[in-house]
Amino acid sequence: MKIKGAEIEEKDKKLFHDLLPILLVFSFGGVFGFIYEELFYLVDLGYLVKRGTTFGPWIPIYGFGAVLIILCTKHLRKNPVTVFGMSMILCGCIEFLTGFVLFHVLRIRLWDYNNEILNWGNVGGYVCARSVIFFGMSGLFLLYIVYPIILKMQEKFSEKTFIYVSIIPAGLFGMDIVLSLLRNFFMG
Repeated sequence: MKIKGAEIEEKDKKLFHDLLPILLVFSFGGVFGFIYEELFYLVDLGYLVKRGTTFGPWIPIYGFGAVLIILCTKHLRKNPVTVFGMSMILCGCIEFLTGFVLFHVLRIRLWDYNNEILNWGNVGGYVCARSVIFFGMSGLFLLYIVYPIILKMQEKFSEKTFIYVSIIPAGLFGMDIVLSLLRNFFMG
């Protein structure tokens, strides 16, 4: 019986070990998306606009997209063209479905490519070719540069330090998402 319990404990430990870099990818993706949007709208509008629905400097859809890219492409590392294509498809679908559902179910429009520069290949204002190409390039950056750095950090840092480095930003991001949802729900 002890052996079985030890196996379960080892599986839990491995799952936790594998989850920590994903939490860091989620936080990185959210901040990366926020910076991208701030810079894009600075060029598009000529001034800074606070992007996203959270209080902090992160955008949830980019965090979720980053996690999806890693989970779906890390086994494809040897083929950058496939990683690029998968990143475009995955994030393009997330963006389209999220925008469509937000608008048609909740009557919320968080972005509209109809009103932006470089909006060629625009589909209903929910997604456009420029954004999808950016997602493909971001997927390459994430898988080949950022994720390996995160994994090296996990190797070099003590386990306790890496737990803090992973959980604190993801926890703050998660709390921010919940607080922002509550604010929007109760304050309209």
